[in-house]
Amino acid sequence: MPVFPADATDLTRLLVVSDLARSVAWYRDVLGAELVGEYGGTSAVFRFVGCWLLLVTGGGPTADKPTVTMAPPADPDQPSAELIVAVPDCRAAHAELVGRGAVFLADPVEYPWEIRAFFGDPDGHLFEISQRKRDAAPPPPAA
Repeated sequence: MPVFPADATDLTRLLVVSDLARSVAWYRDVLGAELVGEYGGTSAVFRFVGCWLLLVTGGGPTADKPTVTMAPPADPDQPSAELIVAVPDCRAAHAELVGRGAVFLADPVEYPWEIRAFFGDPDGHLFEISQRKRDAAPPPPAA
């Protein structure tokens, strides 16, 4: 039996933020994530749709990552990753999130295979809500 990954293995998404207090409020109050704990004013752990989110403030290299500097996104219009949340009703989820203070890039857009909309956290980390259409063909491959 392999040691990695094991049944007890969890996946945590680490997001670097510029202002921990502002981000804690946003992830709790706007996104609706459950705050599990805050540590030393530099990190906070959330549980969100069955996953762990770890928010940390930036910092320089450490002994275990000697060439890595952690920093929030430099340009929210050029993300390198996103978190996609499947929802049963994209338009309803969009309305609820807007009511909580989420700022979307555009209103939900309908495609033959899904309805989706994108929004960002205060540092520009990208989120997508996606409503998959039943019996729809999959999206075309990326060019």
